[in-house]
Amino acid sequence: MNHKRKNTDLFKRLLTYTRPYRMDMLLALLCALFGVTCSLLSPVLIGHAVDYIIGPGNVDFPKIFKVLVRLALTIAGGALLQWLMTYFTNKITFQTVKDLRTQAFQKLGRVPLKYIDSNSHGDIINTVVNDIDTISDGLLQGFAQLFTGLVTILGTIGFMLSINVGIGLAVIFLTPLSLFVASFISKRIYNKFSEQSKIRGEMSGLIEEMVGNQKVVKTFSYENRAIERFGEINARLYDCGVLAQFYSSLTNPCTRFVNGIVYAVVGLLGAFSAIEGRITIGQLSSFLSYANQYTKPFNEISGVITELQSALASAKRVFAMIDEEVEPSDEDKLEDVRFDGSVIIEDVSFSYDKNRSLIENLNLKVKPGSKIAIVGPTGCGKTTIINLLMRFYDTDRGNILVSGVDIKDMKRKTLRGMYGMVLQDTWLFSGTIRDNIAYGKQNVTEEEIIAAAKAAHAHSFIKRLPQGYDYVITEEGGNISQGQKQLLSIARVMLTRPKMLILDEATSNIDTRTEIRVQKAFDKLMEGRTSFIVAHRLSTIKEADVILVMNNGKIIEQGNHEELLLEGGFYAQLYNSQFDVTG
Repeated sequence: MNHKRKNTDLFKRLLTYTRPYRMDMLLALLCALFGVTCSLLSPVLIGHAVDYIIGPGNVDFPKIFKVLVRLALTIAGGALLQWLMTYFTNKITFQTVKDLRTQAFQKLGRVPLKYIDSNSHGDIINTVVNDIDTISDGLLQGFAQLFTGLVTILGTIGFMLSINVGIGLAVIFLTPLSLFVASFISKRIYNKFSEQSKIRGEMSGLIEEMVGNQKVVKTFSYENRAIERFGEINARLYDCGVLAQFYSSLTNPCTRFVNGIVYAVVGLLGAFSAIEGRITIGQLSSFLSYANQYTKPFNEISGVITELQSALASAKRVFAMIDEEVEPSDEDKLEDVRFDGSVIIEDVSFSYDKNRSLIENLNLKVKPGSKIAIVGPTGCGKTTIINLLMRFYDTDRGNILVSGVDIKDMKRKTLRGMYGMVLQDTWLFSGTIRDNIAYGKQNVTEEEIIAAAKAAHAHSFIKRLPQGYDYVITEEGGNISQGQKQLLSIARVMLTRPKMLILDEATSNIDTRTEIRVQKAFDKLMEGRTSFIVAHRLSTIKEADVILVMNNGKIIEQGNHEELLLEGGFYAQLYNSQFDVTG
């Protein structure tokens, strides 16, 4: 019962997406109504023609000809109306699926970063693309069969009762048998297709992981283990798919068996009625046609159950994404902030896992225009501070103030617009180099793009490419080097000329000579700008105004390079271990 209620709720929710297209729905229903009426008139006309054939040499050809003309017009009208109904149902389906996919994609832009970080990217992609395609297939089949099926069932019942009430009631009495068979099978189909959809998402995640990190896979000779993982998932998908198809394959033969029973009952009762003179031979032939037409929609609808159950299983995953909690609205927050470059962190505590503390009672005051370097061992919270400064994550306790304003009191767009960020993990999209550099700024000129590329020391390698700035980069920059990708990421930030900078190992993939040049460009860019520099190579942060040394989520040392070396503490140990100063 719970299963039925959930399916009903899912289906009702899917139908809410068709509300903007109610006029198309009405037109589809009307076409279905009149189209099926035309098809149901055919057996009556054929029955009349049969009755005009009394016997050899005694055939009323003029009346048969009139019947044939009406029959031809009826068939032609039915075909046209069937085409129109298909057009409207297709339009409803594709418009509905377009809206659903748009809502799902928009939701991805509004969910907290935690959702993206904690779910397989392949699984998310599978939900937005494949699951919604499955819903499309289910809706397309469902709408067409639902409209024509319901009208056909009701229409045939009406025509059969008009010919002979007793035989008509016998057919209606056998109807629950078809419904029982369909219901019994559909429960098992839904469970298996739901499981199948989940396993497909798991497989998509593995494939995305393999394709996106192929170099790492090959470096660690992980191919065989990856194949084993894929084989295990594929085996589960096979087992689940076999059972799903087994149950769905039962639908057609089972309903056909029930249909055969209905047809046989109509034939026997009709034959006895004809012998007793209660119906004519023509009416009997019409009745047999109606019995066949009456059971056909049950057969077709039950065949569509497979598609609908698969669609509902996919809808469950899509709606789970759409129902994810979004970042709190910031429409009422400050959009214009008088910027002075100061940053204050007051008693901030944060943890990704509530059962495992990371940053506790962090305090920091940054003067306008300062260069703040953050160093420390892996996992100490360096990148987490960046996530908090950008409000990718919100603090558990405490406040962060930028230019004297709590960042929770300003729009996220306003806050993030103050920063320019270059990460160690570069990201480029499939498009021209020009478009990649101009990603963060609208209405940019060619001169500005070239100036940014020159400042990042990317201009020279760009000019050596076949089409220069029109050279098309493949997805994630697969056809250029890692260092070149980093230079383009730096050029992208230099073009926007942000008020503050965040550099998270921004020069880690650049050769030493280029790094020196880029570092000079960064120094120029950082002049007068508050800058946060996350670094592992301590040689890159000697000129920082303040170096924050972190360990276990706390700032354990603070000062400039010379001061920290003289203290001989944790920073000095890190520095000496990198440069082997102690010999």
